[in-house]
Amino acid sequence: MLAGPPAKHRLLLSLRSESAMGLRSVCGRMGTIAQPDRAIEDQSENESDFETAVDPEIPQVAVPRPEPQSDVPLFEAAALAPAAKRIERIELPLLSTEKKSAALALLNKTEVSGCTKCRLHETRTQTVFGEGDVDAKIFFIGEGPGETEDETGRPFVGRAGQLLDKMIGAMGLSRAQVFIANIVKCRPPENRVPAPDEVETCTPYLVRQLEIIRPKVIVTLGLPAVKYMLEDPKLTMGRTRGTWQSWRSIKLMPTYHPSYVLRQYTEANRQAVWSDLQMVMKEVGLPTKARSA
Repeated sequence: MLAGPPAKHRLLLSLRSESAMGLRSVCGRMGTIAQPDRAIEDQSENESDFETAVDPEIPQVAVPRPEPQSDVPLFEAAALAPAAKRIERIELPLLSTEKKSAALALLNKTEVSGCTKCRLHETRTQTVFGEGDVDAKIFFIGEGPGETEDETGRPFVGRAGQLLDKMIGAMGLSRAQVFIANIVKCRPPENRVPAPDEVETCTPYLVRQLEIIRPKVIVTLGLPAVKYMLEDPKLTMGRTRGTWQSWRSIKLMPTYHPSYVLRQYTEANRQAVWSDLQMVMKEVGLPTKARSA
């Protein structure tokens, strides 16, 4: 006695027969079908042969398979959204200095400082809102707070922060004349890269900071920050660093994170960062100069 077609093939034939009677969709539970043996697991290689053997009188119906879960972080997958849905510019009115200060203070007090929207609040010491001039022309954005930042509640005050201070000083400015923040407000455990859901939950705070301050130039420090700001999962620092970009009509300059420069403290890397900062200085009207040794 000849064995019948495997269970999956019988299911396909059944669906096609129902299609001939007018069925256009079926209800079912997402997941995998329990398989009694490995014969079905191995059938995919021969599936095309089976398809050609189907009775030509039965209408061919495409049976969709469940899509695999994407490993692309949410803030990267957002780049796949239709361009028409992306916000091209800040539509909110420009605020006075006093109203900017009040709006930022209210945001921190009522939403950020007590935020429990993601798992990062479980291990933080305190949130790191950001600091600087509410009228700053330059807004630096890093990845997330580190251990020292978590303890003090201030952004970029560890070793990387000390180097950032030197970078800002070389531009002829001080921390008080720029604004510094991160894409997440709580320290990720062990200083790991923020998880997709953490970024998705926390970055609306950063967006509102940018909408309030309205800087002339954004400087992203490191790859995670520029990937989020430009919503492009294919970005690499090699192709992006040192090239002008745009976020909602605000010019954006990607450069290396200070912690990377500390790990790879080469003349080439220091010169690359200084070149990026020189372009920022020129954009905001600061005098450019040669880098000191």
